[in-house]
Amino acid sequence: MKTRVNIILLLICFQFTYTQNQKVIDSLTKDYQSRELDSFKVKTLHTLIEKIMFKDPELAYKYAKESLELSKKINYAYGEGGGYLAIGNYFSNKADYDSATYHYLKAEKIFEVIKSNKGFLFSNHMLADIERLQGNYDKAISYINKNLKTYTNKKDIENLKGWNLIGSEYELLGKIYINKGNYIIATKETLNALRFFEKTNDSIRKADALNQLSSIESIQSNFRKSYEYATDAYSIYKKFDDKFYMSYAANNAGSALINLNDLNNAKKQFENSISVAKEVNNKLALLKAKASLGLIYSKEKKYFLARKELESSLAMAKEVDSKLDISDALMQLASLDVIENNPKNGLLKVQEVIRNSSLIGARDFLSKAYKKESVIYETLNNDSKALASYKKYTDLKDSIYNISKSQQIEELKTIYETEKKETALALQEEEINTLNAQAKVDKLTKGIYGGSAIGGLVLSGLLFFVFRQRTKKNKLEREKLDAELAFKKKELASQTLHLVQKNTFLQELKENLENLKNSPEKFKVEFRRIVMLLKKQNADNKDWEVFKSYFSEVHDNFDKKIKQVYNDITEKELRLASFIKMNLSTKEIAAMLNVLPDSVLKSKYRLKKKLGLGKETDLYNYLIEL
Repeated sequence: MKTRVNIILLLICFQFTYTQNQKVIDSLTKDYQSRELDSFKVKTLHTLIEKIMFKDPELAYKYAKESLELSKKINYAYGEGGGYLAIGNYFSNKADYDSATYHYLKAEKIFEVIKSNKGFLFSNHMLADIERLQGNYDKAISYINKNLKTYTNKKDIENLKGWNLIGSEYELLGKIYINKGNYIIATKETLNALRFFEKTNDSIRKADALNQLSSIESIQSNFRKSYEYATDAYSIYKKFDDKFYMSYAANNAGSALINLNDLNNAKKQFENSISVAKEVNNKLALLKAKASLGLIYSKEKKYFLARKELESSLAMAKEVDSKLDISDALMQLASLDVIENNPKNGLLKVQEVIRNSSLIGARDFLSKAYKKESVIYETLNNDSKALASYKKYTDLKDSIYNISKSQQIEELKTIYETEKKETALALQEEEINTLNAQAKVDKLTKGIYGGSAIGGLVLSGLLFFVFRQRTKKNKLEREKLDAELAFKKKELASQTLHLVQKNTFLQELKENLENLKNSPEKFKVEFRRIVMLLKKQNADNKDWEVFKSYFSEVHDNFDKKIKQVYNDITEKELRLASFIKMNLSTKEIAAMLNVLPDSVLKSKYRLKKKLGLGKETDLYNYLIEL
């Protein structure tokens, strides 16, 4: 019964929000229609356009053209700039980037002439986003950096809209660095954006940042967290009836569910995304959903349906010139070619992805393309080229994902969560102080007015109860925060323990070699010490056992789980599997095992084979799920 009541309350709240939004739109429409032709009529029209841009884009486009014509009639330059901006937004949302760029440049020129900083900065922001979508990342970053430098020097930065503009710049920087494969900066900038949006209580922009964090978590293989961020964002978009961005959030939620092997619910998310994307003509979300549906059909071995969706996605991606989406569709079609015994066609598609990704600096896609190329060469029995491509893949992957970068991303998120919790605790403490002060005032009042002893006692008791509850809540929050921080420290300790021990050993070895160099007469003694030191390093498993106990605590008895899959796993293979699960790079593993990187690659191949994994299964992704 409680669940049913909660659902009814949610529906009532949603209906109320929707009704309120519709009332605002109706009021603005009526106001616009009744006004005489002046600048206020144009401003009302612009506000109306903002409210209906995603709800009814065609009507918004009609109003945008009308606002431009009216502004020209009354020689209202700011209105002209706003009209060009609104038309640019319409074309940008339709992925017609040439038309959008033309109108944004028109707006930028007008705002520059009339010295409207916000209009000029917003035009630059939209031009930067178009450059990002077309893969021109450096040009996009230059637009944003110019905006940040200009706006943060202005006195009106405390204005709420000012904070939102700055937040938008950081959010866009986050998107660019996701595309470039630099996830540390992407996380940092997205969290910066989230701070600004929370400062201004801008729920809709907060949802944008959450959706972006969902993408980053997915790339880091944190699929459960990715799904949570995406569904949180979707709920906010739905509350505001923002179907344009609902489609993006549904795509992110679906992608996370694919990786969590929940294909049925993933399919529902993509079907939902396609439905709402069609309503508002969001071509980018539509083609992404189609590509993801293609992946699901492929996993279900419905290859005809998979190819149909992927070719549709590819055609749409080429139409809007979205290079990353073109690459995504080509990669999946290449996988289908291999499945359907046409690896040479698949190889041509992958090599096209490699060329495109190299041109725009999309390192993550380039890394995946080299991996796919390696698989295809292996299928064609060209082992030398397969190994060469795999080396390119691991070298590039190691430069994008490694232990230190993963730690930095986790630290950034921990700092953000800590700041958030400390702010909440400070507010709670402030409330307690207020209640204390109120209690003192009430006590004094009781002494002065003497006839309300009972009421005063009740009030004091109530205040004391609230005080105790707040104090208890504070304590629990602090304990929770301390536990989370302790876990992070423990995890970092487990990741660095063996590295520290290795460095200690190398330092000791270096000192012995210097002694040998400085005192040749001590050759026999020092040489014996070095040999003993090397034997100790190789033979003593105590450090490994300590490391293993840390690792087992943090990673939930990983050694027992992997032995259930492969009972005869050796200690050496278990060590390798543990390091891979920690997301150590090939070079880092080689340094820790005192072997060459090529030897680590061969060991990975053998381990994958012993675990019975197919060519398409990534060893890291498999181990991270254990």
